[in-house]
Amino acid sequence: MSQSDESEVREDDQPSDKLRRRADESSLKLRLLMDADRLVVTAGLVGFVFLAVLLVGIAHPTDAATLLADGDPVETLFQAFVTAIITGVTLVLTLNQLVLSQELGAVGDQRDRMEGAMTFREDVREVVETAVTPAEPSALLRALVLTSRDRAEALREATADTDDETLREQVDELTDSLVENAESVASDLEGATFGEFDVVFAALDYNYSWKIHAVRRVRTEHRDVLSDDAVAALDDLEDVLSLFGPAREHVKTLYFQWELVDLSRAIAYAAVPALVSTTAMLVFFDADAPLFAGQTLGVSHTLVVLAAAVAIAVVPFALLLSYVARIATVTKRTLSIGPFILRETDRGTDDGGNR
Repeated sequence: MSQSDESEVREDDQPSDKLRRRADESSLKLRLLMDADRLVVTAGLVGFVFLAVLLVGIAHPTDAATLLADGDPVETLFQAFVTAIITGVTLVLTLNQLVLSQELGAVGDQRDRMEGAMTFREDVREVVETAVTPAEPSALLRALVLTSRDRAEALREATADTDDETLREQVDELTDSLVENAESVASDLEGATFGEFDVVFAALDYNYSWKIHAVRRVRTEHRDVLSDDAVAALDDLEDVLSLFGPAREHVKTLYFQWELVDLSRAIAYAAVPALVSTTAMLVFFDADAPLFAGQTLGVSHTLVVLAAAVAIAVVPFALLLSYVARIATVTKRTLSIGPFILRETDRGTDDGGNR
């Protein structure tokens, strides 16, 4: 394969910088799993349960009041709900304690954490060449992204006078992709507040792992023609990209802890009305009672009460599902750190791009 053909293959195989385009799932599905407000997703799940129970009851040939009066289906169902709610809340609160336990420890452990954090922030300060490392997570990530953009431009300048056309083409391709990606991510990070998913989602759109791979491949394949300035520019670019990885993972970890605490609190709040609803159905519900007699728009009042009680009872589970869906999706997309690509793409290696 000629060098021009090889370069063309690489351009086609380069994954998109945007997470939605890199993923093998629909954009709508990712938006639901990641972008959407968790309370809105929870409300959607609860509404689906309510409508599903209602529609099944309407479609059944036997009237709901007759069905519920035959045997003890309500008691059996809501006894199971009571057990599930109490057990589920206990497990979630235990998970919350596990998350908080990471913040507890002896003074020596806390000092080691502090020293590690300060060392990393000093490394970032030296790379971004600023007097003080940004304190906010979004500002820190934005500084690293913009520094990588500047160093990519410096790499282009360092290789502009080379006679190797393939080298210039590869550097131009890398720089153009990196600059466009960096400016887009920096714009998304500007003003983003930690605690909201915007910070993590913007960071996921910076495809730093592929860029490290591309930098190393340029250095390996063209080591004989690279000038000292070009090698230094490649090293500088790789340094800032390598810092972005652990910075993103640290911010992601803090966000997960934040989310799990919010989840535990939301489930604890939702458990009270869920228990009240299930207990009331066990103690007071009577399908034959005059209170539930009659229909509205052809729908039995008994069926509406049952569907509403079931929907309220599943609110804690719906909350858990909506939060865990986002955490699991983000975790799947960030399983590796560094130039380790977990998707179908160019399999070139760092020792010459052999396939």
